[in-house]
Amino acid sequence: MPNTLRSVSIVGTGSYLPKKVLTNADLVRMVDTTDEWITSRTGIRERRIAATDECTSDLGAEAVRRALENADVPSSKVDLILCATITPDMHFPCTAALIQHKIGAPHIACFDIEAACSGFIYGIEIGRQFIMSRTCNTVVVVAAEKLSSIVDWKDRNTCVLFGDGAGAAVLQHSSASHGIMASSLGGDGAHGELLCVPGGGARLPASVATVNSGQHYLKMMGKEIYKHAMKSMQQAVTEALQRAGMKIDDITCIIPHQANMRIIEGLAERLEVPMERFYVNLHRYGNMSAASAAVALDESAREGRFKRGDIILTVAFGAGLTWGANVVKW
Repeated sequence: MPNTLRSVSIVGTGSYLPKKVLTNADLVRMVDTTDEWITSRTGIRERRIAATDECTSDLGAEAVRRALENADVPSSKVDLILCATITPDMHFPCTAALIQHKIGAPHIACFDIEAACSGFIYGIEIGRQFIMSRTCNTVVVVAAEKLSSIVDWKDRNTCVLFGDGAGAAVLQHSSASHGIMASSLGGDGAHGELLCVPGGGARLPASVATVNSGQHYLKMMGKEIYKHAMKSMQQAVTEALQRAGMKIDDITCIIPHQANMRIIEGLAERLEVPMERFYVNLHRYGNMSAASAAVALDESAREGRFKRGDIILTVAFGAGLTWGANVVKW
């Protein structure tokens, strides 16, 4: 049989959000801020916070279980798990391996993707390649984050932005659907310092000094990130549409990274697309890094924001710097 490339579809999605809700009113009692300040600058009203004994792999495993149920695919049929995260349970082993064990899929391939907020977008394209080449038949892409574990809860400029959660997608070849049509991925390591956790790696190994100076917390230069995000996300959308042979008017629903309402509104203006065609859940969950697009995809699909045959677009920007977009025929 000739080794021809196969189309790849998203055949199921799932998500999981921790039970604890942290509202802006709660944050007012923790740091010097106000609900009006947070809402007007970010659009965020509340976010979810994982329990102390909930790890990133726990969040991810539950999202995967729900995605497999939605796809009507047993865990025994999964060939590969890709986990996008910047908050792994530990440096190694990879969080994907821990999720593999928790869902009961022994001996299959698994590895992590570290592309920050763009991780799920990257993961969809990476998973697509494994199925197109016939290396795998079923790939699970899961994005899981426990950002509350790396946020400085005394820094009002960052702690108001982030939340915890996980989302997953099941990829398979489907003769009835074209599926993932095209992607555009990019990065620029020259600006990595704009959004990072300085301590804990080989450059600044954990020590009393790094802990005392807060080097293990997330650091962000918000204004610079905003500038790069606008340009890079527009570029990713344009390139992905060109590769898919589509125009922006062909897109039924745009699922952007849920970082800041001003960024989403700015992207809508640049693309000349009404906000009604964007799916936004930022106000409920805040920025969940890689999990944001994954959770938004699952929720928008379950809410019926698009139907079979519609063209949707996911786009994200994150630390690295990284960015990307996927064009998908649902």
